[in-house]
Amino acid sequence: MKLLDIKKKKVGLNITPLIDVLFILIIFFTVSSTFMEQPGIKLELPKAVTSEAQQLEKAVLYISPESKLFFLDQEVSLEGLPELLKNSMAGRSEKSLIITADKEVHHGLVVKVMDIARSNGVLKLVISTEPEGK
Repeated sequence: MKLLDIKKKKVGLNITPLIDVLFILIIFFTVSSTFMEQPGIKLELPKAVTSEAQQLEKAVLYISPESKLFFLDQEVSLEGLPELLKNSMAGRSEKSLIITADKEVHHGLVVKVMDIARSNGVLKLVISTEPEGK
């Protein structure tokens, strides 16, 4: 009696498409991730030992060494700031403002800006600093 010689098929897993998909995902997440923005204004931030990084919706007010105010990449006057803040905070879920002031800016101006922000819809104020070692 003659038996049929049945060859077993080798089962293999082709992982080339899987590797392609993984590389595409890595590229996608690398490109679409958010990076820390640096202001276009040269500021020297005050140092603080207890400073820590915060992730917030980006509502940043810059105060330059010449006491000029910049909000949403445009220069704004102290008189125009309340309306701009009120409009900006109306559409945000987290009503927070990051104040990034140069260390040479007069303390009174920073307090005045904080007071304007509080009275125009800002619920949380964050003062930007740098760690002591930098």
